[in-house]
Amino acid sequence: MNPTLQGYAAEVVEEVDPEQLPVMAAEFAAIERLVLATPLLHAALTDTAVTGSARAAIMRDLLEGRVSEPARRAAAFATSAVHAPESVAALNWLALKTHRAAEGQHEAEPPLGLLQARRRVGGYARAIFETLSTAQLEGMEDELFRFAQIVGSTPPLRSALVDRDLAIEARQGLVTQLLEGKVQPGTLALVRYAIAGGRARDIVGTLNWLVEQTAAARGWRIARVRAAAPVDDAQQSDLSASLADLAGSPVELQVVIEPSLLSGAVIQIGDLQVDATARGRLDALREHLVPGGWDDRLTGKGRGPTHGKTTEGAV
Repeated sequence: MNPTLQGYAAEVVEEVDPEQLPVMAAEFAAIERLVLATPLLHAALTDTAVTGSARAAIMRDLLEGRVSEPARRAAAFATSAVHAPESVAALNWLALKTHRAAEGQHEAEPPLGLLQARRRVGGYARAIFETLSTAQLEGMEDELFRFAQIVGSTPPLRSALVDRDLAIEARQGLVTQLLEGKVQPGTLALVRYAIAGGRARDIVGTLNWLVEQTAAARGWRIARVRAAAPVDDAQQSDLSASLADLAGSPVELQVVIEPSLLSGAVIQIGDLQVDATARGRLDALREHLVPGGWDDRLTGKGRGPTHGKTTEGAV
């Protein structure tokens, strides 16, 4: 199964009350049956032309209020984390994993290569990130950085954590003694899973990599909005909800007013930028109509007028 989904599911199962695990297993099984029994839904989730974020949005909308929130989150993530044709298999895997956990079968994570092990730990981190505020993510980033520095500069501690002959439970117990009550619960949980789901000899590298992932998650959770006019509370609420559907987690808006944009707004969230401003549309139209740019046109260096011809796509 997809390593990222393995890690994500491990965190979801951990956060659920053990008495509720049978219920969640039944929910995953019911979701799988629903997909198989609904041709249009099955087609949407297995269509390679449908993006992962769109598949996740479909599941979140469909399951809202119908299953528990952990099951809804995990089902949405599962359909986005795997290749589209594997969506149903991912739901089936979730049902089986949760059922085994409900029966007390706590299986050790299977060994993986370096990059896949990091992806698995990253999936666990993603599940935690979804429940944290931007401020909490900032605190987690600092806590992970400081602990990575401590491990890297303390040979006896580093030796104990990379010792594959030492039981995973013993290594987890060691970091629990060091960190419990001193860091956020999510930070401790993530470090413990880095030991269980990562590679022992890569613990320092994994911790440093998690610092980068946490910083990236913090940036992804912040949507920077440059607007031509003030954005009222209702508009901000609608925009936050739309962006949360896109990101798969709550989004915090940072709004800056720039009258020079004329109208609309530029929205940046992570690596995604949407320019819905009048100035942006004018710039795009300018580039489309005059490949050489306005400066060349004014100086006579660009192409001459179209003499009545209509440029394709121009309005």
